[in-house]
Amino acid sequence: MRTFKKNWLGWFLALDVLLAMLLFVLYSPENRSIGKKWITDVTYEAEQVKDEAFEEPKKKSSVQIDAPQIRQKPELPRGCEVTSLAMLLQKAGVHVGKMELARTINRVPYYQNGYFGNPDEGFVGNMEEFDKRGYGVYHEPLASLGRHYLPSRIIDLSGKSFDSAVLAQLQNGIPVVVITNATFKPLAKNYFHDWRTRSGIVKVTNQEHSVLVTGYDQNHIFFNDPLGKKNATADRATFIQAWEQMGKQAVSYRKSSVF
Repeated sequence: MRTFKKNWLGWFLALDVLLAMLLFVLYSPENRSIGKKWITDVTYEAEQVKDEAFEEPKKKSSVQIDAPQIRQKPELPRGCEVTSLAMLLQKAGVHVGKMELARTINRVPYYQNGYFGNPDEGFVGNMEEFDKRGYGVYHEPLASLGRHYLPSRIIDLSGKSFDSAVLAQLQNGIPVVVITNATFKPLAKNYFHDWRTRSGIVKVTNQEHSVLVTGYDQNHIFFNDPLGKKNATADRATFIQAWEQMGKQAVSYRKSSVF
């Protein structure tokens, strides 16, 4: 702290000297023309520095992040979302597994009193047993669960464009959990149906799936698939279309602060 104060005082004195020189140049008649040129030069240099400081960094043409791969089966046949979240949290340095997340996530009944469960409120139905009715969970309960482990760092990027929600995170070396479908391609309308929930109509599909996006190149998206392998690939354009069709749902985290 003492060093900081000392450096701050030095900069303050240097600024005073600079201002005094500026006033001398401005108000000295014989130096007035020189002063104007000097001010013009300094202003130009300042503008150059400002432009360089706010220049957007160049986007990388390809990214591939090394993140843990976890398979949802056999314990969680419907647990793709919590498994993808476990991969994300482990990448962030949190020691948590899919089973703990499965026990902790908010759950809602599959069907009760004439209403379907709402995946915007919690995991719908049974996650562990495929012979019992179940569906999945959407971004809000997933992000809420993540905040138990990274309270100030989990971010819900849902609703943004793929560039700002997913690619921007990948550029920073951070993977992203997304809600998509198991084909990674846009589905025909007949694959979707409306559920009447207590909160309103929710669109669902039995093809719903979740993965951890780990990278991209010009033509592909890379992801860790809880039902497949690490750094699996899909066509970039159709992957984005499928993600948009499922409501642009994405959850990730901020890098930890150095302070």
